[in-house]
Amino acid sequence: MAGTQARDGGRAGPRQEVERKQGNGENGQMGAIWAWWVAAVVLIGAELFTGTFYLLAVGVALAIGGVAAWLGAAPDWQFALAGVTGVLLTILAHRWRLSRASPEPDRPLDVGQPVQVKSWNPDGSARVAYRGSTWDAELESPSVPRTAPLYICATRGSVLVLSDRRPG
Repeated sequence: MAGTQARDGGRAGPRQEVERKQGNGENGQMGAIWAWWVAAVVLIGAELFTGTFYLLAVGVALAIGGVAAWLGAAPDWQFALAGVTGVLLTILAHRWRLSRASPEPDRPLDVGQPVQVKSWNPDGSARVAYRGSTWDAELESPSVPRTAPLYICATRGSVLVLSDRRPG
């Protein structure tokens, strides 16, 4: 290229002019590298606001596409490498997130315990003996028979919810 510029008096030759117009020369390559890096930084920066790691995975994939562009890979290879890496990193982030998910909370210790009904109120609620004290209770549904034994199936505040079947 230096010899061509010297022969042409320092002006770019026709091939260099076409490459410059098409963006295939040095400046076009630098533009592609910067586009990859800017997109990566934007996504990684956006990840700071979401905290899900999915944008981080795609941002890292875009950075890898930028490295491929910097190493001189063809645009098809840059996109393929960034795409495959993005999919793999997103799957990895999803699996990591699922492995760190908090387990379902244990059911309350009272659920499944039998109670003794002391009295029924006219509104369908009851007073029951449980753990050495009397508690307000109500039936899970109106179809639950008022026969013994009744079991705690849930709590609503300090009110015990009763069923004729022991919860599993």
